Amino acid sequence: MQAWRVALGSTQPDNALQSLHRLIAERLQVRCVALTWLDRSLGHWDTIALSPRSREGSLPGVSSCTRTEAGRAARLLKTGEALYGPADRVRAQLPGLIAGSIVDDVLVVMLGLDDTLLGALTLVAERKRPFAAADAKVARLLHEPLSAALAHYGQVRELAELRQAAEADRRSLLSRLGRTGVVEEVVGADSGLREVMQRVHLVARSDAPVLILGETGTGKEVVARAIHRESRRAGGPFLRVNCGAIPGELIDSELFGHERGSFTGAVSQRRGWFEQADGGTLFLDEVGELPLAAQVRLLRILQDGNLQRVGGERQWVVDVRVVAATNQDLHGMVAKGGFREDLWYRLAVFPVRLPPLRERVTDLPALAKHFAHRAATRLGLPLQLPNAADIELLRRYAWPGNVRELSAVIERAAILGNGHGLQIDTALGFAGPMAPEPELDEPGRVPELRVRDESMKFDDAVRQHIMQTLMRCHGRVNGPFGAAKLLDVNPSTLRARMRKLGIRPAQFK
Repeated sequence: MQAWRVALGSTQPDNALQSLHRLIAERLQVRCVALTWLDRSLGHWDTIALSPRSREGSLPGVSSCTRTEAGRAARLLKTGEALYGPADRVRAQLPGLIAGSIVDDVLVVMLGLDDTLLGALTLVAERKRPFAAADAKVARLLHEPLSAALAHYGQVRELAELRQAAEADRRSLLSRLGRTGVVEEVVGADSGLREVMQRVHLVARSDAPVLILGETGTGKEVVARAIHRESRRAGGPFLRVNCGAIPGELIDSELFGHERGSFTGAVSQRRGWFEQADGGTLFLDEVGELPLAAQVRLLRILQDGNLQRVGGERQWVVDVRVVAATNQDLHGMVAKGGFREDLWYRLAVFPVRLPPLRERVTDLPALAKHFAHRAATRLGLPLQLPNAADIELLRRYAWPGNVRELSAVIERAAILGNGHGLQIDTALGFAGPMAPEPELDEPGRVPELRVRDESMKFDDAVRQHIMQTLMRCHGRVNGPFGAAKLLDVNPSTLRARMRKLGIRPAQFK
């Protein structure tokens, strides 16, 4: 028991062996003890602990372990036999384990678990004192605790190597993405996205499903990650699934997993996205693309957390928080039969609407600066920030592709500038419409309502329609008799559009 406590009492083999040396010296007359680990990937013995800590004897030699030598060591492990005697005789059988300078008697006990060779314990006798069978019997008592210690050491070493490889992959991925950290900054959280982030803070503390609504490119995934980061599941996985990119015949398998042989090509068991996200958050992007059959199984998981793999009979209980997102009108799809009404109610427990970029033009300078930093990192170019003229050009653009398009424009401008500035005007080109300047009326005067004609621009038509509605509602926006109710839009959306168009509701009171 004392050997077990010593062997497993420390994660550092050196410290454990110092204590074991004292324990061994009480029973055997030894002057040196070495703990050796067999590195299978490199094919050699590696001294991981030596007692006393001295260069004397260089025990054992770190040399290659041949296939013959490994086979002999494995047979010794299987039989439990200890190898002992003069160093030259033992060296002839295990040349890579005994250094050439050792001349006294040595005793070697092979260490391993389940017939898997892990390493060896090597003892060097006091000068001119030979080892006997009784010594070998005592040394073999250390086989089990030291084998367990070596297995633990191997696991720690493997985890350290995996951690280093994962960190290298992480740094490489961040470099390609032009980012400095995993957590993505929510640009505009204190301005254009203030109301959105307030709703994020409210819902993050609960496990309620969240439905993020917004046009393509508005940053729905960024908001979903913010919800996960502020929730109690922040330490769990965050997995993103693009429902629109999965073939219809594979969507059940991808989401819920399958058993081996459940269909042609199912050569092994597979854990679905829900199982992989257990304890964390699953982000279902473009949830409106799910076929009706998959919607039924998704509804089942949202209701009771029960999951059944394709082709399986066993039911699994998973603890997953679902955040869904879409750029489609799910409510309209429900009316047309394209989306299940009961699933709509389950997903839309707490809707969060992301405004398009044209409704948050105040965020353009901060967003442009953010993407300029990212582009410089990704492209390896000197950092070039947008100037006032660049911001004015960006402000006048209508941004049909929203934040995603802005990111592409800034990166294109950085490439065109080649480290000498941002070519915003060239990057924009004639790719899309320019937003007209809002026509502001004098304060305190009700604006004149012009008769709508066919040549009127879209924003002018919207402006007149909103103003006519406000006149009917006497300037009221919210409430059951407000303009938002008559126009069937969210009050926040209406206020944002009114700010863009220069409409002040006080003018109509």
